[in-house]
Amino acid sequence: MGNYSEQFLKQGQLAVLGVLKDLVKSQSPVCVSWSKGQFISRMLSVDTGGLVIDYGSQDKENQEVLKATSVTVTAETQGAKVEFTLNGMTSDIYQDLPAFTSSLPDSLWYVQRREFFRITPPAHPPYFCHILLPGEEKFSGMIQDISLGGMGILLRQALPASITEGMMIPQVEIDMQEWGIFKFDTQLLALSERKIIDNKNETVTMPRLSFRFLNLGPAQERDLQKVIYELERAARQKADRVK
Repeated sequence: MGNYSEQFLKQGQLAVLGVLKDLVKSQSPVCVSWSKGQFISRMLSVDTGGLVIDYGSQDKENQEVLKATSVTVTAETQGAKVEFTLNGMTSDIYQDLPAFTSSLPDSLWYVQRREFFRITPPAHPPYFCHILLPGEEKFSGMIQDISLGGMGILLRQALPASITEGMMIPQVEIDMQEWGIFKFDTQLLALSERKIIDNKNETVTMPRLSFRFLNLGPAQERDLQKVIYELERAARQKADRVK
């Protein structure tokens, strides 16, 4: 499982059940992964007898995961990342439909939001966010990284004079291209600079703004999590092709 501090480890049936029941209640997407693949699903039920996870959308993946002896399940919702490992899963029927079942894990990681994994979107073409400041001043930035907790952006222009650390900026528009446009209330946490290599192979210094997302509803979290999972999947596939 993930390499986290022991303070985030939940052990014992009561502690594990409490976290997993919240996943069922929130209908948060879960990423089911094993050595040869992964897919997005959701947890349907959990009790002392075990847990039930919905089948994925691809028959091949559903059959492949049944052969795995170690399956990692991750989810990010309600202010934390959840991760645990199962010693394989079996196929069963739940409410007249096929599903995966497994015994409860002995422990799981419950990692607070500040430890959230951030994904870096593709650089070409870049993903942009568009911000409207008080006073109708507008500017845009390239998304450098994003998670359920927030995002970091880089500016190709000078930093607007009216922007300050700690300010609240409502309805920031985030264009995730094929996954659609999101609008989140945000707080600007930090202003800094980053040196990057541009397309002319020259080093340039760009302002970096770090934002925290505020008041995300369950539906917004689910939609954003799906995008993060897909970006992570695409990055892994690209890395595999390079090997």
